[in-house]
Amino acid sequence: MLTPVARSSKHAVKAIDRSFARISLSPLPSLPSRQVVLCSRRSTHSKRAVFTLANKTSRRHLISEGSTTTPQEDDSTSSVPNDSPFYLETGYSIFAKRPSRAFPPPFVSLPSGSFSDPLTTHNPVRGRRPFVNGVPVRGVTNGDDAIIIGDHNFLAVNDGVGAWAQKERGHAALWSRLIAHFWAVEVEKTFVAGGKDVKLEDLNPIQNLQVAFEETKVATRGKADAMLEGEEIARGGPPEADKKSRSKEASNSKDASSNDILGTTTACSALLHYKPSTPEPTPVVLATSLGDCKVLIVRPSTSSVLYHSKEQWHWFDCPRQLGTNSPDTPTGNAVTDTVPVETDDLIAVLSDGVTDNLWEHEICSTLCDSVAKWNAGDAEAKDGIVYVARTLMNAAREIAQDPNAESPYMERALDEGLPAEGGKLDDISVLLGVVRKK
Repeated sequence: MLTPVARSSKHAVKAIDRSFARISLSPLPSLPSRQVVLCSRRSTHSKRAVFTLANKTSRRHLISEGSTTTPQEDDSTSSVPNDSPFYLETGYSIFAKRPSRAFPPPFVSLPSGSFSDPLTTHNPVRGRRPFVNGVPVRGVTNGDDAIIIGDHNFLAVNDGVGAWAQKERGHAALWSRLIAHFWAVEVEKTFVAGGKDVKLEDLNPIQNLQVAFEETKVATRGKADAMLEGEEIARGGPPEADKKSRSKEASNSKDASSNDILGTTTACSALLHYKPSTPEPTPVVLATSLGDCKVLIVRPSTSSVLYHSKEQWHWFDCPRQLGTNSPDTPTGNAVTDTVPVETDDLIAVLSDGVTDNLWEHEICSTLCDSVAKWNAGDAEAKDGIVYVARTLMNAAREIAQDPNAESPYMERALDEGLPAEGGKLDDISVLLGVVRKK
């Protein structure tokens, strides 16, 4: 059975609106780590609504940005040089509607009982970073989304289906992160094998995604119950209620083993390469998608959209997805388009948290206006491409948190005869790359 994407219903939006109405407005104070600023169109410039989270979650856990997803101390990525005459100047900005569900062991080690234990969470280098097959998992988790800026001009955004959080062994964020990791690894292997002679026809992002999908299925098989069995042995066996719950859940999952970690995710990527031409090579983008994330290629010089990938759906609110119980596969359903581009063109790989809240012309104008400020040397745009990504993320976030806004998601829901109001609160992932010539 396919799992629809968790959406904000009319009743949920009204509940948020009622909660907002109960919050007293006051001049913005200096915020402690337990508080988050809730911005909406109804707020004034001088006042903002402040609410306190039940757990200790600071703003940095919800909003993050940068120019690369690789930590500075990480040396796990390939050192194979990229001989392409073109490269991507990259930046990202992300917002999570809620903190991600923690990855289970063995992807993240449990806290040790002693500071003398090696390679545990007391180790400052390893910390709580997730590992798979003995190496750090690449990319960044954003709620249930995962983003990655890989070697050889590879950008990817995967959107995990949040409804899996309602399952005991549901970890959509882990699925989206692992597929992004293995996808980047497989793309890298193509360049390692081909060396300096990698041609455009040698690249096959769909086949790379298929291998990544298979690797993820292997990695998530049996991990959850292996952990639970270890805990049960320590305490003398599982309670009878746990046995019944697990048996019922296993019977409801025909394709998934009772030992599997459950989840599904959409997938989307852009890979910049080039085509040998006369008198000089020309850049080309391979845009790959499965589901409702989107690749958008914009030409700021003409304020126009050169290309947009097509969303794939089974039905409204149920995109094509990879993972537990889904019939979709990369080789069967993913699509790759080859798009010729020019230097200074802007490649945007976006989760549906952007496209469900902003129309395409709004995304294009926001990107082009931000690039214009950047090129003009505006002090506000001193962060360059990261500023451009941040501006688009904030534009989508403003609509997502506004219960009175009109949005593409609201329009689609009404077309289906479903009640919907306001923006759609969701994880928002913006990954950008500007085509540059070496």
